[in-house]
Amino acid sequence: MAARTNALIRFGRRVADLVAECNYAQRRAFTLLTTPDAYLADRDKAPDDYAEFLFRTSNGLLHEPAAAGRAHGRQVT
Repeated sequence: MAARTNALIRFGRRVADLVAECNYAQRRAFTLLTTPDAYLADRDKAPDDYAEFLFRTSNGLLHEPAAAGRAHGRQVT
């Protein structure tokens, strides 16, 4: 009985990890697709004024985790 329970727990964790990874990929893809920089003809050109700078950075920026989080290989969310 215990072996069956352990197998179900491991399977549940794998499914949860898969769902979390798909969620991360979906959020990242949405962020990249909706960024204003994606629609510029010359992406390497600096913004002309402060208003354009604010518009370009108005999308969801990546949150950088603390050093302890990066040390364990966690993804940037």
